[in-house]
Amino acid sequence: MQAARTDADLVSASLAGSDAAFSRLVDRHQQALRSFLRRVSGNDADADELAQEVFLAAWTKLRLLRSPDMFRSWLFGMAWRMSKTFKRSAARRRARDEAWHELQPQEQVPTNDLRLALNRALSTLSEDQRAAVALCLAGGWTHDEASRALEIPLGTVKSHVSRGRARLEEILGDAHEQ
Repeated sequence: MQAARTDADLVSASLAGSDAAFSRLVDRHQQALRSFLRRVSGNDADADELAQEVFLAAWTKLRLLRSPDMFRSWLFGMAWRMSKTFKRSAARRRARDEAWHELQPQEQVPTNDLRLALNRALSTLSEDQRAAVALCLAGGWTHDEASRALEIPLGTVKSHVSRGRARLEEILGDAHEQ
C-alpha cells in the first residue's frame, strides 16, 4: 500500500506534470477551502464559484509557490485575497446597477416611449461617452475593464461615465417632468 503523500510531494509531482497529483491536492483541501470561503463571503453560491477560481489560479500559479510544504497556507491566502477582490467587484457591480436603474424612469416596466427617451438621451452623448456609459452603467463593467476595451485612459473613462450619467439624469429628468 502506498504511503500518504504530503502536500509538498504532491506539489512537486504537479510541477513535474502530474494532473493526478494536483487533483489530489484539490480533493484534500476542497472542503476546507469551500467552508472558509462560505464563512467569509456569507453566500454559498459565491463561495463555490470563488473556490473554483482559486483552484484554477493555484494551478496556473503553482510555479510561484516558493515553499511546497506551505501549499495550504498559500492556497488559503490566495483565497482570502481573491475573496476581497470578489467582494469589491460585487459592490462596484451593485453600485453601477443602482446608478443605471436610477437613470431610468421610475415605472417598473419601461414603455416604448420611455425606452425611446433613454435612447434619445444616450444619442446626445459623444461616442466615447456613450460607449463608457453603456459598458460601465448598463453592462456592469469596471472602469478599468472599459478602459482596456475602449483603449482610452482610465481617468477618461471615469470622467465619461460621471459626465454621461449627469447628462442622462438631466435629460431624462426634463423628459420625465413633461
